[in-house]
Amino acid sequence: MKNMTMILNRRKFSITTGAAMLAGFNIARAQSEGKIILGQSAAFTGPAAQLGIQFYKGAKVYFDQVNAQGGVGKRLIEIRNLDDGYEPDRCAENTRKLIADDVFALFGYIGTPTSVVALPQAIKAKVPFIAPFTGAMALRDPFNKYAFHVRASYNDETALIVKQLTNLGLKKIAVFYQNDAYGKAGLDGVTLALTGLGLKPVAQATVERNSVDVANAVKTLVAAGPDAVIQISAYKSCAAFIREAKKSGYGGTYYNVSFVGTQALADELGKEGAGVVVSQVMPSPYNAARPIAREFVEAVKAAGKDAQANFSSMEGYVAAKLFVEGLRRAGAKANRESLITGLESIGSQSLGGFLVSFSPSDHVASHFVELSMLTGDGRIRT
Repeated sequence: MKNMTMILNRRKFSITTGAAMLAGFNIARAQSEGKIILGQSAAFTGPAAQLGIQFYKGAKVYFDQVNAQGGVGKRLIEIRNLDDGYEPDRCAENTRKLIADDVFALFGYIGTPTSVVALPQAIKAKVPFIAPFTGAMALRDPFNKYAFHVRASYNDETALIVKQLTNLGLKKIAVFYQNDAYGKAGLDGVTLALTGLGLKPVAQATVERNSVDVANAVKTLVAAGPDAVIQISAYKSCAAFIREAKKSGYGGTYYNVSFVGTQALADELGKEGAGVVVSQVMPSPYNAARPIAREFVEAVKAAGKDAQANFSSMEGYVAAKLFVEGLRRAGAKANRESLITGLESIGSQSLGGFLVSFSPSDHVASHFVELSMLTGDGRIRT
């Protein structure tokens, strides 16, 4: 029996190892046979799922357009995505798999706690890490040649939020934040902005990642009587906090950073979302003033029912657009190093009214931030 178990275990190991080797071989072969394979680890299930789903769909809308025209240098672009549920351990394992499978670049990772475990792997393997859906300074400073950021930082977002609040005379500001690298990055941004004005948060409270257990946080923050609460978490927990705070009688203002997932938050809150403010790092897809917004909305309509026009999918679309521009500049036989050079050569330009800039010494494309407000009927006003 023991020998039989050993034989079965060896067979299982051989099958598993063979499958993994075959998967890696197939991706490597795809890279050389006319495809560019990007690897994405993101939340596709769980309380943050809409962030991963919408970013991926937005990117796919643009990549599908490019592929329909023959790709870049006759190479089609595909995203291989793996679900990490917005959990760092799962993301770390997914990243190991994607790098072992020799993906061309890592693209569109969702979140700070996941990205901070993935980036060191990317750097070690010398694989470009492009357009993570996070504004954490820990991923930007110090500068690294393999990391390219499309969006503004959380420091940029929280600075605008604090400026808006204090200009309105609202100086008693509390912070509700996720108890991980993301939440702490946002808290640091708020604290930095308040310190510059001689202020500090009147209260702080946390929620665990992927949890909606907000009772203690509501009790702590409502007791402090803040004028406003700045929220640094994902849409499920932020919506839960707002609902419970309102039930407790709190009548102050709520501000969120872009990672919350604006449309997902609006969908969660319904009528209770009226007046909730969210900072945005992408042009509004609901305002046709910019050509990039019109282009995006038209592309989504052409893509059919599977795609939606919202801020998260807009970010995926813009990220894909920048990646393709860098790939085109990388030359006919593009590789990872020439992709880096291609992205760095983009310089300063306008993507339909959205200003971006990459250079050899600056891999943060944008510092654009503006504020939007939920209307309570599922719409977002900018």
